[in-house]
Formats: sequence, C-alpha cells, structure tokens
Amino acid sequence: MSDPARHYAQPEPASRPQPGPLRDWLAAMKAATTPSAPEAAEAGPVRTRVAESVEARVAEPAGTWVPRVVAPEPVPAGAELSDVSDLMAENIMLKAKLKVENDRYDALQGVIARELRNLRAHVEEEMQELDTVRAERDSLLASQAGLEQDLRDLRGKIAADAVVLNEMRGERDLWAARAEALAQPIFQKRGTV
Repeated sequence: MSDPARHYAQPEPASRPQPGPLRDWLAAMKAATTPSAPEAAEAGPVRTRVAESVEARVAEPAGTWVPRVVAPEPVPAGAELSDVSDLMAENIMLKAKLKVENDRYDALQGVIARELRNLRAHVEEEMQELDTVRAERDSLLASQAGLEQDLRDLRGKIAADAVVLNEMRGERDLWAARAEALAQPIFQKRGTV
C-alpha cells in the first residue's frame, strides 16, 4: 500500500455554520447550569456570547425560535448551612431508627432462641417417651413370642398325651375283652351232673 493510503485524511471544518437555535440553546443551557462565582468568572465569555446571540435572535423575524434563558434562583447564604443541618438531623434520625431496629432484631433473635430451646427440650422429652414406648413394645413382643412358644409346646404335649391316651384306651379295651372272656365260664350255668 502506498504511504498516503495509510494516513487518514483530516476532516475539513464545516463550510457552513452550525444551526443557530441549537447552538444558542446549548450555550444558554451551559450558562444556566453554572451557579457558583468562580465558574461564572470562567464562563463570562460564554454568557456574553449567549447574550449577543439572544439579542441577534430577537432582532430576527418573529417566526424563528429563540431559546428562553432561565436564571437559577439565588441561593440564600444560610441555605447551605440549613441543608447540612437538615442532613445531619436526618442522619441522626436514621441512626436512631437503625439502633431501634437492631434492638428489635436482637430481641427477636432472643425470643426465637428461647423458643428453639423450649422446642428442642420438648422434642427430647417426646423422644424419651417414644424410646420408653419402644422398649415396652419390644418387651411385650418378646413376652408374646415366649407365650406363643409355650403354647406351641403345650399343644405338642397335648397331642402326645392324646396319642398316649388313645393307646391306653386300646389296651384297656383289650384287657376288658380278655377279662370278660376269662370270666364268661364262671358265670355260665352249670349243668347237673
């Protein structure tokens, strides 16, 4: 690339002047927003230029727009001090409110902590009662299991005794039949000889 192509051409100043009302309005706004004396001394040429442009615009026909310059209200000498005192008073009030809110917050935390301790103690009591009930349940279940085992043993013993009793009845009937058979000749009539 050639050397002139690397350099950008400087824009030429505008051949026509900037529109008047916008320039005047900007100058008027800058002049109106400078309230202090040192800034006013620096902005003196701007104010004179604004005044000149406003006078020039007034001389133009009535159909053109002219910016309206509104001067700031003069600030009384004690107003700045009263603003500071108002801010200090508001700051003190806010600090007092913050202290009250902190005290309320601390009191609320104390109440919540106390309620949590009471709740924890109540839960511990309930858990102890639950452990007691569980222990009683376990002992009852163990007793029930023991009684069920005893009942099963007794049923087995009764069944064995019933078998023995049936055997004894069989033997009794057998002995009764034998005894009857042996006694039968005794009770028969004897024939005369």
